[in-house]
Order: sequence, then C-alpha cells, then structure tokens
Amino acid sequence: MSNEILLIVSLVLIYSFVLLAYYFFDVSGLYGWTVFCTITANIEVLLMVRAFGMEQTLGNILFASSFLVTDIISEIGGKKQAQKAVNLGICTSCCFILVSQMWLLYTPSANDWASPAFHTIFSNTPRLLFASLLVYAVSQKFDVWAYHKWWAFTTKRFGDAESFLWLRNNGSTLVSQLLNTMLYTFGAFWGMYPLSVLLHICISSYVIFVFTSLLDTPFVYMARWMKHKKDGAAAKKKNAALEM
Repeated sequence: MSNEILLIVSLVLIYSFVLLAYYFFDVSGLYGWTVFCTITANIEVLLMVRAFGMEQTLGNILFASSFLVTDIISEIGGKKQAQKAVNLGICTSCCFILVSQMWLLYTPSANDWASPAFHTIFSNTPRLLFASLLVYAVSQKFDVWAYHKWWAFTTKRFGDAESFLWLRNNGSTLVSQLLNTMLYTFGAFWGMYPLSVLLHICISSYVIFVFTSLLDTPFVYMARWMKHKKDGAAAKKKNAALEM
C-alpha cells in the first residue's frame, strides 16, 4: 500500500475515532483522545516518509486531530472545557518525558533485546517533547482563544451563534497550525537537518495541515449534530418522566 493511500486512510480513521470517542464517552472521550494523541504523535513524528511528492514527518494527522478535539469541545462545551483539554495534553507530555527518560536509566538484563531500540528512539525524545510541549501549549491555547474570538465576532455581527461554524473552525485552526508548524520544525529539528530540509519539512507539513484543517470541518459539524441529538433525547426523556 502506498504512503499516499495510508495517509488518506489514516486521516479518515483518526477523525472518525475522535467522533466515536465523543459519541460513546461524551467530552470524557475527547479528553481521553487528547492523552492518546499527545503521546503517540510525539513518537510517530520521529518517522520520516515521502508522500504526495513531499518529504514529511509522520504525526501530522494525529497533531491535527488534537485541534479537531479542541474545536469540538469549544463548540459543544465552551472555552473552559477546551482549555481543560489543552492543560491535560500539557500534563501528559510532562509525565511522558519523565517516565520515558527513566526507562533509559535501568541496566538491561543480559537477555534483553529491546533496550538498544529504546535508547535509539527515546534518547532524542526529551528535545522533541520539550519542543512539542512548548509548541502545543502556545498553538492550542491560541486556537481556543481565536475560536471564541471568531465566535463572538460572528455572533455580534450577524446575531446568530449557530452560523459560521466553518469560519471559526478554519479561521482559528489554520493560523494555529502555522504557528505549530514553524515553531515545532525549527525547535525540534534545528541542527539535525540542513536548513533546506527544515524549510521543506515546514512547507510540506503546513500544506498537509491546511488540508487536514479544511477536512476536519465536517467532523465538527457532525459532533455538533450529535450534541443536539443527545440534548433532544435527554429533553424528551425528562418530559416523559415529568408526565408520569
């Protein structure tokens, strides 16, 4: 299977998993996804592939799903709950840095075979995760702030809080992803790759983020539809109980 097909399949599956997490576990499921993608994306980003004519690191779609999560939570739960998801991701990164570095301090058994691979992968983890931690905090907090600024603007301008979801979703995420791409690429990989490669990674990553950001909009609409459906079912159940 080609890298291009794998990336497309990954995007559909990952975004669908976010919706399933919300459908089955409500906002708690989205918090759980935040923990999962924060850890997994920071490991996956160590892999570099070539797809759609561009050299790129993996992890872009998982990172993009964290913006999908905060936008969904902003839409259905509000700014405070979205900030909680961001803070949860920051705490998860801090814990993972500490635990993963403790693994490298152990003296392996004579029968151990995994230790060399762990050292190869996680010896670079602190720098990558510290860069990711800083970038995640800045870009995600900006995303939540911008989302609600756009929401306040469109509500005041047009008098409708439901409309222009696509604008607040993309207007916040596209700028946040630009911050994320530039800060992370140069913070995590400076000195590891030539400047030309860094610029190539930066451009290719942002091109991918543009597509992933635009494609996540239908999923935010679906999450809001699920919210309305759940609220309607809860209201009917409450009214039925009052009539008894």
